[in-house]
Amino acid sequence: MHLWGEKTEAFIDVWSIEHFASGIGVGYLVIFILSKLKYKENNKDYKLMFYMMVILTAYLWEVIEHYLETGAINDHITFWFQGVEFWGNRIIADPLLMLLGATCYLKYNFLSKYAQVFSITWIFSHVFIFPHSMYLQDKLLIKILS
Repeated sequence: MHLWGEKTEAFIDVWSIEHFASGIGVGYLVIFILSKLKYKENNKDYKLMFYMMVILTAYLWEVIEHYLETGAINDHITFWFQGVEFWGNRIIADPLLMLLGATCYLKYNFLSKYAQVFSITWIFSHVFIFPHSMYLQDKLLIKILS
C-alpha cells in the first residue's frame, strides 16, 4: 500500500488527476440538473443535494469501473484497465477527488470549460492513442525511478 503509484496498490495514481477534473465537470452538470429541478441556491437543501448527487455520481462510476476491470464485458476491456484498483483508491481517493473538483467548481466555475477540454483530451488519448489505461502511469514511474 502506497500513497502514489500503480492503481492496484496505491491510494493515488495518474488517473486521480482525471477524477479531480471530471469532478469539476460533474459539478457543472449537477448545478444544471438542480436548476432544472427548480432548486435555488438559497434553498436550505441546495448544497446537500449538490454534494449527494456528486457522491452518487462518483460511486456509480466506481461500480461501473469495477465491473469493467473484472471482465464483465470482455477481455479486451479488462486488459485495457490493467488490473483492479486498490480499495483505498476506489472507495476513498477517487470519490474524494471528484468531490473536491465539484467543490472547486462551486467557487471557480470558470474552470469548467478548461476541465472539460482536459477530460475529453485525457480520455481520448488514453482510449485511442495509448495501448492501455496505465500507459502514462508506467512511463511516469519509469522516469521517476530511473
